[in-house]
Amino acid sequence: MSQITAIELRKGMLVDYQGRPCRVVFWNLWKSDRRSRIQLKVKDILTGRTSEITSHGEDKYVVLESEVMELTHGYRDGTEEVFYTEAGDEHRCPADGVEDVVRWQANAYKGLFVDNKLLTVEPPQSVVATVVDTTPPIKGVLQGVKDAVLENGIEVKVGMLVNVGDKVRIDTETLEYKERVERG
Repeated sequence: MSQITAIELRKGMLVDYQGRPCRVVFWNLWKSDRRSRIQLKVKDILTGRTSEITSHGEDKYVVLESEVMELTHGYRDGTEEVFYTEAGDEHRCPADGVEDVVRWQANAYKGLFVDNKLLTVEPPQSVVATVVDTTPPIKGVLQGVKDAVLENGIEVKVGMLVNVGDKVRIDTETLEYKERVERG
């Protein structure tokens, strides 16, 4: 772990802030007549909470060495979710922090490791899921969106021609409907 000044920080870096692993999501240099300040927003990796910080350019931050690995979900063991690497190595992380991610039922997840310990898991950018509930398509209406429920219980907006049983591609971050992949 190395220390750098606030002026050297950049968006996307992983830092230790108040003993918690956080990702820098906003960085801005603010200059006034007498001195400059650094405005930061950091997002706690484990809780998702965002904190706003105003620092001097010389303030020091610990940059965490991290690694991202592709993982597959195995099972839930009490209060932990178990994931596996392609080589078969087992890694565990708290279930509370990844319960929304695991709901996507993806083939592969991105695991964030700090000091060889799995901190959190992120879903892929998009996932193909089956629609289990929506209103039937209306003939002649091609544009617009309607409500639908996916097999994992997540509610999204889908195109007007999507029917129950259809497989659709959904952006996991924004819940935006991308396309119908397969008819049910």
